Amino acid sequence: KERAKAEKARKFAEKQAKQSAAAPAGKAKEKKPKVKEEALPKYVEETPKGEKKILKPLDDEYHKAYIPSVVESAWYDWWEKEGFHEPEFGPDGNVKPRGYFVISEPPPNVTGALHCGHALATSLQDTLIRWNRMRGYTTLFLPGCDHAGISTQSVVEKMLWRKQQKTRHDLGREKFVETVWEWKEEYHKKINTVLKRMGGSFDWTREAFTMDANLSAAVTETFVRMHEEGYIYRSGRLVNWCTQLNTALSNLEVDNKELTGRTLLDVPGYERKVEFGVITHFKYPIEGTDEMIEVATTRPETMLGDSGIAVHPSDERYKHLVGKKAKHPFVDRLLPIFADEYVDPEFGTGAVKITPAHDPNDFNLGTKHKLEFITVLNDDGTMNGNAGQFEGQKRFDTRYSVVEELTKLGLFVKKEDNPMKVPLCSKSKDVIEPLMKPQWWMKMRELADASIDVVKNGEIKIRPEGAERNYYHWMRNINDWCLSRQLWWGHQIPAYFVKLEGQENDESTDDFWVVGRTEEEAKQKAEKRFPGKKYELVRDPDCLDTWFSSGLWPFSTLGWPNKTPDFEKLYPTSVLETGWDILFFWVARMIM
Repeated sequence: KERAKAEKARKFAEKQAKQSAAAPAGKAKEKKPKVKEEALPKYVEETPKGEKKILKPLDDEYHKAYIPSVVESAWYDWWEKEGFHEPEFGPDGNVKPRGYFVISEPPPNVTGALHCGHALATSLQDTLIRWNRMRGYTTLFLPGCDHAGISTQSVVEKMLWRKQQKTRHDLGREKFVETVWEWKEEYHKKINTVLKRMGGSFDWTREAFTMDANLSAAVTETFVRMHEEGYIYRSGRLVNWCTQLNTALSNLEVDNKELTGRTLLDVPGYERKVEFGVITHFKYPIEGTDEMIEVATTRPETMLGDSGIAVHPSDERYKHLVGKKAKHPFVDRLLPIFADEYVDPEFGTGAVKITPAHDPNDFNLGTKHKLEFITVLNDDGTMNGNAGQFEGQKRFDTRYSVVEELTKLGLFVKKEDNPMKVPLCSKSKDVIEPLMKPQWWMKMRELADASIDVVKNGEIKIRPEGAERNYYHWMRNINDWCLSRQLWWGHQIPAYFVKLEGQENDESTDDFWVVGRTEEEAKQKAEKRFPGKKYELVRDPDCLDTWFSSGLWPFSTLGWPNKTPDFEKLYPTSVLETGWDILFFWVARMIM
């Protein structure tokens, strides 16, 4: 084997030597200089806008190579002028005998430019439209854009601060909304230009925007009808509050960050990182005794809103304390100690501090045991007057301050690593706070059950099958939908608060609210409910969640609630191609 290797090496060396000897000595071969071709002058389309393209001869200088902009120019304007992309109906004005095929384009947000995902989706849908058009169907590819309430308001606010160092409050609502409309016009135009450059066979005569007058009327009509039917109601409940954006969010707009233990996270508005993933143990003194009761929390700042302590009824450690009260160390407040089977005696200390106004589980226990609901946070994330000596501090600065003060009082026990989920705003990445807020809600259980049925019986098909399974899972575990958003850009809620002269009115329930398509209709309802009373009618300043109007897209774009020819002939639509990430945000709500 070694001999064979040596022989192979010898032959290779001989070959190299022969090649070296054969190479002629002399000057290296001179390279010919490359002739630089002159750049073509910028192409100027000679075809008048809207006319059929004037074709140049094949020997024209612009045909030496394939230049897409040269080949494609002028065609789309002609297609649009000739109405080639508008639906073709039969002689009787109805759809063709083969039927119709309609796609309402998933409306891009006017937050900025389109991306590759939009290009892919448009290409796939346009292929389906063109194929069915060639097969003899009446086809419609309906374009449009979404106002994208919270997202658009957020980017415009950032732009304002970057360019003018101003906030929306500096401008005021009216001027700020005007600024957002200017943004919308600029980016809406850019979006449409790109879609046309792609050659999508859209019918631009039917283009829609979610805040067009007719679509806004559909939003108002839906809200009024669903309120009258009992699906929409007013209630003061815990919401997901983003202190950075100053608005409530739905569960779907919250991302949960998994932590395995102590972790320092960046939080908007804080210079230093904030500690999460730990559980803090501390003690409450028992009133009138020398005893203490130890509790634990992952959010020490919320102890300022504690209004009770729960233990398990069979927990021998605490049976003698049930019915007694603990004394709050920082505010003049006594916390009743009560028993409830909800408490897990094996978790933590077995005694649970209850903060009904800042925790979903505590909310339920607080309601059940009639505890006081004490909100300690302002909308901007600072501590309010209920926080005593910590008033005015930012919430996560208070997290550290509370532990320091507990330590000084000898009430701090320890900190331990604790796996947990931190809820983050999907828009601002701020840490979400559960806050008590009166908001508008939609009952979802009945609507979700009906939506499950139409997919199960095949009226609507969701593909791939994995997405269908996810759809069922979400629908079966659905909660009521918080519709209110504390925004200025969007559809203002068509609800009016009736302020009766000379008495306090509760804004958190339906009792003093009326809903109307117009202010005049709202007045009529107020007079009917409160005959002979003097009152002031104040419209709710909040806007609806963006997905409320988006959920009406397939039929509001065709003219609903009016019985338009388009709505009567081209609804329901045929296919929707969209991303898995908005199956719940959008698709499920359209079905409902």
